[in-house]
Amino acid sequence: MFRCPGQDQRYWKPQDIFEVRCSGCGSRIEFFKDEPKLKCRNCGQVVMNPKIDLGCAEWCRYAEQCLGIVTVKDVNSLCRKLIDKMKQVFGNDKKRIDHALAVLNYAERIQAEEGAEPLIVKAAAILHDIGIHQAEQKYNSVAGKYQEIEGPPIAGEILKELNVDEAAIEHICKIIANHHSAKDIDTIEFRCVWDADWLVNIPDEMPDADADKIRHTVDTVFKTDTGRKIAAEALLCADAPESPGKVRQQ
Repeated sequence: MFRCPGQDQRYWKPQDIFEVRCSGCGSRIEFFKDEPKLKCRNCGQVVMNPKIDLGCAEWCRYAEQCLGIVTVKDVNSLCRKLIDKMKQVFGNDKKRIDHALAVLNYAERIQAEEGAEPLIVKAAAILHDIGIHQAEQKYNSVAGKYQEIEGPPIAGEILKELNVDEAAIEHICKIIANHHSAKDIDTIEFRCVWDADWLVNIPDEMPDADADKIRHTVDTVFKTDTGRKIAAEALLCADAPESPGKVRQQ
């Protein structure tokens, strides 16, 4: 029987089978490169494949029928559209645009290590501050609590316009509604965006903080091991030359 070469394990390399840590209990889960997600045998949590490689599914028009999933190419295409929408909302506000893209960059890195759902993390990172101008106009404030009120409706409309699944929209909007307060959500996707936002905000909001204060912040507010690791490397760098946002350990 003919088998698609992109899915034929005879052509695979050793690195095409690897382990991913469960974000729920820390157990190691063995993934094949083309498996989108697996359920942890220890705690039952569904873990996404952060290194998924669909081979021919990136271009094959039968990919969805063959694999039963949305391809990585589709997610990346959607994210490009979301970035365009975000830029339209922010207009000439380069600071907000640059912030959203910086959060997206960190969120992608954390998501890849933590095994979170790529679409949810990327979309929430791009749109997490989407209500900030509305909050400023309505409340004369950019405080996080007002962003959390105004952001989800705007994000929801954008996501609906791009035909995102209803359940995904609900999850993304809930992350946006909690990205400063963490009131009523604690999914791994939320943790990825939370940590990414802190990674960008700490240098801006604590420019004169000493190493002890930065270290305390990293230890107490970060929600993923990957986020803490990146923060230690970026914000408490003992070897690299000093630069804005980095604190040399004493």
